Amino acid sequence: MTIRVIVNCAMSADGKIALRTRKQTKISNEDDRKRVHELRSRCDAILVGIETVLADDPKLTVNPKYVKRPRQPLRVVLDSRGRTPKHAQVLSGEATTIIVTNTRCERVFKNAETLRLGENDIDLRLLLRQLEKRGVRTLLVEGGSRVIWSFLESRLADEVNIFIGSMVIGGDKSPTPAGGPGAPDEKSIVGLKLKSVRALGNGVFVTYEVLR
Repeated sequence: MTIRVIVNCAMSADGKIALRTRKQTKISNEDDRKRVHELRSRCDAILVGIETVLADDPKLTVNPKYVKRPRQPLRVVLDSRGRTPKHAQVLSGEATTIIVTNTRCERVFKNAETLRLGENDIDLRLLLRQLEKRGVRTLLVEGGSRVIWSFLESRLADEVNIFIGSMVIGGDKSPTPAGGPGAPDEKSIVGLKLKSVRALGNGVFVTYEVLR
């Protein structure tokens, strides 16, 4: 496939992305927010899972505060059972949106196109082929943790960008960037190659290449 998949997330110094209640907390600083919006503007599509939509209700747009004359990428939501709320911001009409469900879901969404891929779980490889046909060359995956793990485990991600905030959240139940079932054995661990590390405000920005 010719689509480049970039995973982007922010985590605390102890590797958490939210509180133990799974409520989102601010981890990125202003420098990182600018970086993220510039990255969004360079990508052709942004993808999140339904849990991110339900928990955070993100716009998934580029804020003109950070990017002059922003280009709004395609918004993609993985929502196998069609649970996206009708008033969710991704259905605002501000940018083109695709809701991806499984083939059993019959729901139709206002201000969004629907793709039905896979009988139960969404077929990510088929989704990438569909996006490639639409001219998507760079896909930004922003969450949630199960979605990020799915792209990493299947080796569909090419790059991982992580902003590490100067804070400790703690908690056995606090979510981490890659959730889901995780690697069952050492052979299944996803290897990364360090590309760059730099200070970003009071935090650290790290870029990795995903090893095949």
